Amino acid sequence: MSTMHAVRAHTRGGPEQLVYEESSCPEPGRGEALVAVRAASITAGELTWPATWTDSLDGSGRDRTPTIPSHEMSGVVAGLGPGVTTPVVGDAVYGLIPFVHDGAAAEYVSVPADILAAKPKTLDHTEAAAVPLAALTVWQALVDHAALEPGQQVLVQGGAGGVGSFAVQIAAALGARVTATASTRDLDFVAHLGADEVIDYTTQRFEDHVRDADVVIDLVGGETQTRSWNVLRPGGVLVGIAAPPDPEQAAARGARGVFFIVEPHRDQLEKITELIDGGKLRPMVDRVVPLPRTRAAYETLEKEHPRGKVVIDIAP
Repeated sequence: MSTMHAVRAHTRGGPEQLVYEESSCPEPGRGEALVAVRAASITAGELTWPATWTDSLDGSGRDRTPTIPSHEMSGVVAGLGPGVTTPVVGDAVYGLIPFVHDGAAAEYVSVPADILAAKPKTLDHTEAAAVPLAALTVWQALVDHAALEPGQQVLVQGGAGGVGSFAVQIAAALGARVTATASTRDLDFVAHLGADEVIDYTTQRFEDHVRDADVVIDLVGGETQTRSWNVLRPGGVLVGIAAPPDPEQAAARGARGVFFIVEPHRDQLEKITELIDGGKLRPMVDRVVPLPRTRAAYETLEKEHPRGKVVIDIAP
């Protein structure tokens, strides 16, 4: 194939810059695999990331427009570049695409082969596409940065969203005691994810329910993050996903504040796959939209807080 359909932005900006159009099909280079995308997942704020528009994470690199968004995907290997022996053509795979690379809002994407893992057997492509970014973010937060141990107490600030729903489930699967905050409409939803206690942030103060937490996963930022220091034990860890924690507040509490950018990681994704196929982890899909409606889906994310991920369906 020489051409494909894709959603691209030719100029920096928000969803208004996204255009559904025909473009050249990528060719896999050395160490890359060409994947026929079956589904891709989108993330709020993605179009504001410097890496979306350049070839560096801080935005100081070369301009990459026109650029294709959406960096988590599931699909089938359609071709291999030089030096690639695994996966093989025909394999069902999923993964997190590097942020400085074109994304998966397209019929085909060429990606480093070593970031791809076998798709979970218990998920279809739509469900699998909702996993990589959110689940790897949580895994790296809890395991790599917080060194979570069984029996420790975890507070998830914002347990109903795409990342928060994985935070609750993965923390529980790793043996933690999990408390999460959520809106009134999402209390039962978050409880069924495995939270031991769910706090309605619209009517309750989490400070009245939590003290001496070992780990706080903050997906909200602002005042919520500031108040979270008060429920963290000395020596505990606050991982800021929405915003970097204040180092002065961390020092005053005798705690650690962590902010990081999630990285593709095949081995970690394989461990996440084991949890999924073992029935301990399930992605939450809020809605599925066809590829031509990708722009509208990004516009929706700017105004709403979906329960789980928004996934793009890309017909074979």
